[in-house]
Amino acid sequence: MRSDSTTIDVPESSAVAKGKAPLMPAPRPEKSPYKKGLAIFDFLLRIGAIVTTLAAAAAMGTSDETLPFFTQFFQFQAGYDDLPTFTFFLIAMAIVGGYLVLSLPFSIITIVRPHATGPRLLLVILDSVALTLTTAAGAAAAAIVYLAHNGNPNTNWLAICQQFGDFCQKVSGAVVASFIAVVLFVVMVVLSALALGRH
Repeated sequence: MRSDSTTIDVPESSAVAKGKAPLMPAPRPEKSPYKKGLAIFDFLLRIGAIVTTLAAAAAMGTSDETLPFFTQFFQFQAGYDDLPTFTFFLIAMAIVGGYLVLSLPFSIITIVRPHATGPRLLLVILDSVALTLTTAAGAAAAAIVYLAHNGNPNTNWLAICQQFGDFCQKVSGAVVASFIAVVLFVVMVVLSALALGRH
C-alpha cells in the first residue's frame, strides 16, 4: 500500500511541476508594456528637448541689437558674438540639438525592442555627456545674463539691459530654454536607468 501511494505521489508531483512550468514565463510579458511605455515617454522627451535646445540656439543667434542713436564715429550695438560665453552657449546648444536628432533612431529601437539593453545603455552614457554640456553652457550664460541685468559696481560692470532690452530678453529666454532642456535630460537619464534596472 505504501509503495503504491509513493508511486502515485511521484506522478502527481511531476504533473504539478509540469503544470507550473508553462506559468513561469507569464510575468515577462507584463514587463514589456512598462518598458515600452518608458521608451515612448523617452522618445517624447527627446522631441521636447530638441525643440528647447534648438530654440535656445536660435534665440541666442538672433540676439543682436543696435541702438537707434549713434554718432558719426560710434554705433552702440550688442550681439552674442561680443562675449565668448554666449558663443560657447550657441555652439553647445547646436551640438546637443544635433545629438538629440541623431539619438531618435536609437530611441525608436528601444520602443520596438523594450528588452534591448545595448541601445538604452548607449543613450544613458551619451545623455549624461549631453546633460553635462547643456548644464555648463546654461550656467555660464546665466552668469553673464545676471551681470547684464544687474551689473557689478565692484568691478565696474555696467547693467546694459536698460539700454539693450531686446538683446537681454532674447538671451534670457535662451538661458531659460537651456535649463528646461537640462530638466528634460535629467528625466531621460533617470528613466533609462530605471529601465536598465528592471532587467
